[in-house]
Amino acid sequence: MGLLEPVGFGPDDDRVYLALLDRRRGGAADLALVLGLTVTAVGAALDRLAEAGLVSELGRAPAEYVAVPPEVGVTALVHRRRAQLAEVQVEVERIADRLRREVAGAGGRVVEVVEGEDAVVAEVSRAQARARSEVLVVDAPPYLGGVSAPNHAELGLLADGVAFRVVYAPEALENPAQAEHMHRCVLAGEQARVLPGVARKMVIVDREVAVLPLSYDEPDPARRVVVRRSSLLDVTLSCFEALWAGASPVSVRDGAGISSRDRQLLTLLSAGMADRSIARTLGVTDRTVGRRLTELMRVLGAQTRFQAGVLAARRGWI
Repeated sequence: MGLLEPVGFGPDDDRVYLALLDRRRGGAADLALVLGLTVTAVGAALDRLAEAGLVSELGRAPAEYVAVPPEVGVTALVHRRRAQLAEVQVEVERIADRLRREVAGAGGRVVEVVEGEDAVVAEVSRAQARARSEVLVVDAPPYLGGVSAPNHAELGLLADGVAFRVVYAPEALENPAQAEHMHRCVLAGEQARVLPGVARKMVIVDREVAVLPLSYDEPDPARRVVVRRSSLLDVTLSCFEALWAGASPVSVRDGAGISSRDRQLLTLLSAGMADRSIARTLGVTDRTVGRRLTELMRVLGAQTRFQAGVLAARRGWI
C-alpha cells in the first residue's frame, strides 16, 4: 500500500508523486521514462494529482510539474477525508434513530439491544463464530474491563479462510498483548489499518449482522445493539468502508533487515501514535523510544518523522 492509496489514489498516482518529490520537478515524458510507464498514464496521474492540489504546473512548454510538500498537500487531503467521514457518521446516526423508532413501533426484530458484560461478550462471540466469509471490525475504546483484549478466535477463523479487515484506534495497540496479537494475525492474513481518533466501534459479520454500541455519544461497552439486514446495516457497512479508506495500512514483514522491535516501532510511528503511546505498547520508556527513533532516522537519512515512515516503507521495513 503506497503513501497516497489510503486517501483514494491509485498505485500510478503514488509512484508519480513520490518520483516528483525525489526529482524536485519533471514532465510527463521524463517521469514515464524513469517509472517505466506510458506518457499517457503519467499525464493522467499528473492531472489527478494537480486537481487534488498535490502537484503544481510550472507554466512552461513542455509542461513541467513540482510536487507540493506532503506535510501540506497530503495533510489537507487527510483533513478533507475526515470531514467526509464525519458526514457519513452523522447520516448513520440519523438513519439509526429513524429505524429505532420504526422498529419500536412495529415490534420488529431488525434491531435488538443487548445489555450486560457477559451478554455482550456472548453476542459478539456468537456472531463471529457464525462467520463464513468475512468479519469487519473497528477496534476502539471504551473496552470491557478498561483495556483492549486480543480476539483469540480470530486465528482459527483466519485458518478456516474467513477474511478479517480491522481498523484499530491507536489506543487499542497500547496494550502490549493486543499489539503482539495483531502482529500474529497480520502474519496469518488479517488486513489491518490504524486510524487516529476513530470512535465508531463495530463488528460486522458476513455483511448480514452488526454489533454496535447503543450510543456513540455516550458509549457504554456493556450495552450493544445487534443490527440485522436492513438499510441501517447498509449504512453501517458504508461507514466502515469510509473509515477503512481513511486509515493507514499496517504491514508486517519478516526478514526485512531490521529487528522485530524496530519494525514494530516504525509501524506504530507510521500509524500516527505519539512516543508515549509507543513506549507503553513496547513496554519501554519514552526516552528509549526517542533515542531509538533518532538512530533509525539517521540510518534512513530522514529529517522528519513523516519522512522516516515514507523511507521505511520504501525499504520494505514496514
